[in-house]
Amino acid sequence: MQEAFLHYIWKHKKFDVLHAQTTQYESLTITSVGQHNHNSGPDFFNAQIRIGEQLWAGNVEIHINSSDWFAHHHEQDKAYDNVILHVVYNHDTDIFRQDNSVLPTLELKNYISKDILSNYNSLLAKSEKWLNCENQINLVEDFIIDNWLERLYFERLEDKTNVIQQLLKTSNNDWEAVLFKLLAKNFGLKVNGEAFFSMSKSFDFSVVRKLSSKPDELEALFFGQSGLFNEVSEVPYFLELSSKYNFIKQKFRLSNESVLPLKFFRLRPKNFPTIRLSQLAMLYSTHQGLFFKVINVKNKKDIYEMFKTGTSTFWETHYTFQKESKATQKNLSKSFIDLLIINTIIPLKFAYNQSIGKRNNEAILKLVSQIKPEKNQVITAFNKLRPMANSALQTQALLQLKNKYCNYNKCLQCAIGNTLIAK
Repeated sequence: MQEAFLHYIWKHKKFDVLHAQTTQYESLTITSVGQHNHNSGPDFFNAQIRIGEQLWAGNVEIHINSSDWFAHHHEQDKAYDNVILHVVYNHDTDIFRQDNSVLPTLELKNYISKDILSNYNSLLAKSEKWLNCENQINLVEDFIIDNWLERLYFERLEDKTNVIQQLLKTSNNDWEAVLFKLLAKNFGLKVNGEAFFSMSKSFDFSVVRKLSSKPDELEALFFGQSGLFNEVSEVPYFLELSSKYNFIKQKFRLSNESVLPLKFFRLRPKNFPTIRLSQLAMLYSTHQGLFFKVINVKNKKDIYEMFKTGTSTFWETHYTFQKESKATQKNLSKSFIDLLIINTIIPLKFAYNQSIGKRNNEAILKLVSQIKPEKNQVITAFNKLRPMANSALQTQALLQLKNKYCNYNKCLQCAIGNTLIAK
């Protein structure tokens, strides 16, 4: 048994509160269970409990055994002097206050229903299951799951907002620079995301602003900082860009020593870093002041139009410098732009509106609900257990659920787990 289970039982009053007594046979009336404390100190702050005829206000400490009080050395810690009730599963010793009076104790094992205990043990039983609840998730009502996934989606946005806040600190609060770094990372996708991100951080965004009217120089900057001119080539376009980059490098005193190497291996040609970097350069040569355009755009159709960009002319007949290919316009696909909406545009809108004290949850829900569900192993596995992914809202939420709850057995903090335990 985990103490977290007892926290859940106390917090949600999942025991026989009407007949509960202390181990000294005093009656208990719980006016407030208190505020759950996830840091050091007593487990619940500012509870209000009537014990016998006396109304108490103070803290509650929870343990599996009463003797854990001494095992955790609480008798030596003044932070526990204001504990008014000791809640335990098993009472194996009395705890005394400094004035030698017995600290009131509630022994929960006499008041927890056998069904809840059985459900808890069943859910968290050690096994090789992909999810603890995979055999029971179909028992949960759609309403509970839908509301939980919506909450998880915004929790995921909050996590991304924390990343954006860190980027703001290192970018002198320049939202335009933060957008560039986020876009660079997402243009690189999973394989080259970190390499593109390191490239975007290797120079000040003011350089992009100064070169934005010259797409060839912007492309030279991205290619050069990414190390694509390190090899020797006699291809005229390679020599042209390399020459432009050397001038830019000297002019702005650039270094790319911290930039991670690019990868071509096992990538589809349309995702080669040469193609994605050229598309990124064309995007920024087409749109000056991209950040405010992104913030003000309201629907998916307008975003598709805004990001309708291709490559420079050379890359219409090439995927690498060395080999020519069939001529095709290599525009960003709608599925690729969907990923940009999910991972860059919506998180940035959410973070920016938070920073100016504006709530835009409804607009964000409307936009993300229009995006097709993502396809990956996690979503496929969830859908086999119970079809839940109708849009990017659900797929993002399910990724949050798996990575932040299921993988750490946090069933007691999960609305699905809570529902199954309480049945």
